[in-house]
Amino acid sequence: MRVPDATRTLRAGFLASAERFPQRPALEVDGETVSYAALRDRAASLAATLAKHDAGEAAAPLTAVFGQRSSCVFAGVLASLLRGHGYVPLNPGFPVDRTRQMLERSGCRALIVDAHGLRHLEDVVRDFPVSLLLLLPDEDDVSDLAKSLPQHTLLGRDALLPAAAWESAPVDEDAVAYLLFTSGSTGIPKGVKVAHRNVVAFVDAMVERYQIDENDRFSQTFDLTFDLSVFDMFVAWERGACLCVPTQAQKMLPQKYVEQSHLTIWFSVPSTGVLMKRLRMLKPGLYPSLRFSLFCGEALPVEVVEAFAAAAPASTVENLYGPTELTIACTLYRWDPERSPAECELGVVPIGDPYPGMEVLVVDEELREVAPGETGELLMTGPQLTPGYLDDPEKTAAAFVVPPGRECTFYRTGDRVRRSDGAAPMVYLGRVDNQIKIQGYRVELGEIESVVREEAGVDVAIALGWPRTGAGSAEGVVAFVQAGDLDTTGIQERARARLPNYMAPREVRCLAELPLNPNGKVDRKALLEILAAAKA
Repeated sequence: MRVPDATRTLRAGFLASAERFPQRPALEVDGETVSYAALRDRAASLAATLAKHDAGEAAAPLTAVFGQRSSCVFAGVLASLLRGHGYVPLNPGFPVDRTRQMLERSGCRALIVDAHGLRHLEDVVRDFPVSLLLLLPDEDDVSDLAKSLPQHTLLGRDALLPAAAWESAPVDEDAVAYLLFTSGSTGIPKGVKVAHRNVVAFVDAMVERYQIDENDRFSQTFDLTFDLSVFDMFVAWERGACLCVPTQAQKMLPQKYVEQSHLTIWFSVPSTGVLMKRLRMLKPGLYPSLRFSLFCGEALPVEVVEAFAAAAPASTVENLYGPTELTIACTLYRWDPERSPAECELGVVPIGDPYPGMEVLVVDEELREVAPGETGELLMTGPQLTPGYLDDPEKTAAAFVVPPGRECTFYRTGDRVRRSDGAAPMVYLGRVDNQIKIQGYRVELGEIESVVREEAGVDVAIALGWPRTGAGSAEGVVAFVQAGDLDTTGIQERARARLPNYMAPREVRCLAELPLNPNGKVDRKALLEILAAAKA
């Protein structure tokens, strides 16, 4: 196995840590502790096997990883990078048609599959338009499955090459490190390409800010299809720290997870903090081991950060903000119990200042900069600005723009903020469109409306985040259709088969006429008032 060069790509930090700390734990998952050396060897074995079977100019520079919360999945992520590819995470919990669509759009020709993904594999790849290489590292015998999927090449554990067969190939810093699919307003998920240079800039900023070392132990509360998981993995692995992946039982009882895993770095969506507060898991002094408590993915309520700060008294609490297109997080705000309460607005914590090298621009509807202290849409640029959307130049051109008087490209976040005036930090005030956050996931309500409209056979369907949990966030979705009497239970069930659980409507309501505003558009505010009245 040839040691790679020192090119600054996403795999470089892990490989350096494997050289420095070969016997230290890199990963704890499902009762298994995996050392850096062992994880590197597993990844190298898979990478060598990929290279042998998909070599050539026709091979797509991306490899899919189909599974969740297993050592196989994390080895698969690293194997993709060692192969010189980017990785594409696929979640076995998502509807089969959605997963198949993502796989087709990515152009991947190889999948690494764990035991969770294996249960759905046949449904995803049967009659797939191209032949695929399917690596099943957890399986000894794949002969029966190979007979049922004759168009594909299936390799089990015994067919994998040894780690020593892996040879590093150079990777361009502009190449895609990972491809994530986010909710799309047209009903088709958008593929966000994140380059190595984007994510390396983020990782470098994080390890420096938090002074990460080999003694740190990171939480891993996110699925790999959520870009915040990249922080957990690669900030930990950059400096030889351990990634601690909770079991399903630990996910439901995060207090025990923090204590049993001896975590020093906590990272979650604010909704998890809300749950912990509701279940009385944020009693003062409960988490003395935490050095940093970090939140991202949706608006952070003041009461949650105050309770978490008390529960982890040795911890610094920070609010991170950022869309996938700006690589995980691009602004941050450090909580100060003396100063911060007065700086909060709408009951949520500010989003603060940009990361190193990132530039903030708050603009009006004409994309012209507003004055300090004024409100507008947040645009940003810098080293974490991603290349755009996969095979979608129209959406890329609409979201990645050159504002008047500027020469470089900025990303339009669609978030409404108040620009910092030097004395007060930048604060998040909600969305300028119909995008919301549910459980930390970014959701285009238009995608849900498209599915409900089709399944209900109606011309108009409106989806709303409800109940609201803060600026731009909600616990779930309620859908309205303009119709008389429909089988709303059947519509829900069919929508659930096409959408991830967090996007599927909890309720579908029929109205003979949807309320309209003076412009003739459906009055979403009036629909929210209907929901609020029913709750009261």
